[in-house]
Amino acid sequence: MAMADHAELVQSLVAASHEFDATGADPERNCWMAVHRHVHGVLPSEYDIREIDEELYLAVLEARKQAERAPH
Repeated sequence: MAMADHAELVQSLVAASHEFDATGADPERNCWMAVHRHVHGVLPSEYDIREIDEELYLAVLEARKQAERAPH
């Protein structure tokens, strides 16, 4: 994946992670849910143990944290 495409994907998943803020303001959980839906096409069930791309998850989480620290 090209770097620009990866950056766009990360930003779209950061935006998607905010969709879950209403059910819990937990950035780690919400980023994981967004990446899980991207990778598997569905939201995780309660005991879902399917693998996700950890590097992608960490990139999304870091981008979200950076955006939240940035002055608005």
